[in-house]
Amino acid sequence: MRMNKAYLLIGGNLGDRERNLSTAREFIEQYCGPVIKASSLYETAAWGKIDQPSFLNQAIEIETRLDAEQLMKQVLEIEELMGRLRKEKYGPRIIDIDILLFNKEQFDLPFLKIPHPEMQNRRFALTPLAEIAADLQHPVFKKSISRLLKECTDKLGVTEYKTDH
Repeated sequence: MRMNKAYLLIGGNLGDRERNLSTAREFIEQYCGPVIKASSLYETAAWGKIDQPSFLNQAIEIETRLDAEQLMKQVLEIEELMGRLRKEKYGPRIIDIDILLFNKEQFDLPFLKIPHPEMQNRRFALTPLAEIAADLQHPVFKKSISRLLKECTDKLGVTEYKTDH
């Protein structure tokens, strides 16, 4: 069976953010496949709806036997398992798991848009992704992730998060 390569962005801004990202990685390994690479953690002010705590984000590369639709369903189940409630667009959340890229494939379904349609406009997605996959080509724009980051006009600050331990 063919292994698929997916790049995910995990993030959250409620509760113990570091612990939540760690739990999300564990669930992803358990239900989706092994994490091959993980970026540093990055802290970013909230995007879209700014009156809320800042987010911690991390990009991860996984290998999975799931196809893109199965992966999307699994990711939503993990969010639910962790207590994610979808109350308001861009609202605060315990965990958010986005599929940024899946192999070199493109999907435009109501519940599955890959590559993530906004990733090229969001520094908080490109910065951690560039750390682990700088030379990876975006399947639509045919540019590397590092180039998309250089060209990104998003002004939100993204800073590497230093843990206390």
